[in-house]
Amino acid sequence: MLALRLTRGTHPLVLARRLLVAAASAGVGFLLLCTLGHALGHPEQAPASTLRLLWCVLPLAATVQFAVAVARTDPSTRPRPGLSAIGLGPARLALLAAASTAVTCALGSAVALLLYLHLRGDLTGLPFDGAAAGLLAGDQPVPLAAVLTLLAVVPVTAAAAAALALRPRPAPPVSSEASEASGEDETMPSGLPWGVALIAVGLAVETYAGRGGGGDGLPLPGRFDGSPAAVLAGWVLTAIGLATAGPALVHGCGRLLQTARPGAVRLLAGRVLTAEARRIGRPLGVVCAVLSGLLAAASLYGSDTGSDAFGPLTGLGATLILACTCATLLTAALESRQGRAPVTEALLDAGAPPTALRTAALLRAGVLLAVFLPLTWAVGELAALPLKG
Repeated sequence: MLALRLTRGTHPLVLARRLLVAAASAGVGFLLLCTLGHALGHPEQAPASTLRLLWCVLPLAATVQFAVAVARTDPSTRPRPGLSAIGLGPARLALLAAASTAVTCALGSAVALLLYLHLRGDLTGLPFDGAAAGLLAGDQPVPLAAVLTLLAVVPVTAAAAAALALRPRPAPPVSSEASEASGEDETMPSGLPWGVALIAVGLAVETYAGRGGGGDGLPLPGRFDGSPAAVLAGWVLTAIGLATAGPALVHGCGRLLQTARPGAVRLLAGRVLTAEARRIGRPLGVVCAVLSGLLAAASLYGSDTGSDAFGPLTGLGATLILACTCATLLTAALESRQGRAPVTEALLDAGAPPTALRTAALLRAGVLLAVFLPLTWAVGELAALPLKG
């Protein structure tokens, strides 16, 4: 009840972010229910239905990541003075954030169920009644236990991930008062070697699978089922590698801005990147991985088969992955900006011109684009190159 009452009194922008989480949850729930419809309509194709269910893990992971990012930026779940006196310490606030995330995702799951029943023809009185009855096995009864189990996957997973991410941790030791005041972490994130290794292994797996030819196809929802499972496994390894290397790359961009006798603007931009490398690097690496996968898919299938290679459910899944990862990156950037608010206010009070702060923000965005855009293009082309032959 407390989570519901806090939801009613939140800022409209916070409610908008929660509605986006609910929409993503509805999309994943609909994909899961469509997989159930395929299993009901084709009982002889149990392995294919299982693989379709496994493919839904990618949109599910992107949605959970977005839900956790929204929970981290929710002002109602931040520790504030006086809350511990009424029993709302950091642990209770983490549970409150998990409950709010579960409620939001449950709303999306309910919308997915209504849409699923409507397209099957079980609910009447609206346009497009039973428009997808054949695809969703409208002539078969709906197993209630299976439906509830599938719809509970997103709320339970997102709530558990939010509680784990927001659990109270001991404060790390600081080396000086200056680093404590600015929140800056001068160490190199150590994920770059592992990230490069995973990217290389993923590209090698894709190359081996492409040269081997054939292989068991991985039937994705809709169409687009001609890729070997090993190719998709290699892409997953590449995506994990990019996400692992992302913080180190952002930190390196910050170090690059601070070289060669930097001025005040370059120094400020570089310090912000090094301080926020861990917070924005991983979401940025995930977005880089998703875009490289889309570039590889467009390079492989766009010129030959056009849009016929992609089905509507495959497009829905790809849209969910892209939208959730981009929204997670924007939410992480917002969280970073909120964390820098005291430092920004102190700089303005000290007489720093606002144009300098805006120039530093543009400089940060420019150097990140200059590094990650070529990396995205290179990974996408290398992933598609062995498969074209």
